[in-house]
Amino acid sequence: MLRLDQATYDAIVAHAKRDHPDEACGIVAGAEGSDVPSRHVPMINAAGSPTFYEFDSGELLALYKEMWKNDEEPVVIYHSHTATEAYPSRTDIGLANEPGAHYVLVSTREHGNSEGPVEFRSYRIIDGTVTEEDVAISGEEKS
Repeated sequence: MLRLDQATYDAIVAHAKRDHPDEACGIVAGAEGSDVPSRHVPMINAAGSPTFYEFDSGELLALYKEMWKNDEEPVVIYHSHTATEAYPSRTDIGLANEPGAHYVLVSTREHGNSEGPVEFRSYRIIDGTVTEEDVAISGEEKS
């Protein structure tokens, strides 16, 4: 099960809506081995595409160096789908190379960047096998 605080959930959804109609992408880092997402890092979609995302390689390298320095790891890796359901595509599955991470997909297909709910789902993707998991959002505000 993925457990997120309300502020992190809201930040991921806001990022997905802001970047619509292009896909948004980002990481929520947390202390290594904790499985606790604590630091939201919205990333640039270097592909700038409504159907594909690609982390900017320079930005991603800088983030990994920072996480290594802080004994962190990517706890959540997320991106949005702008025209399809929040389910990993074949490409998403092929790019999933962090077996300990929760892969979150946010679909903005219904309301785009307007008011309205999004589809928010989380998966574990290990060796090409996709397993959906529950998402629990706590009311605790992030400081």
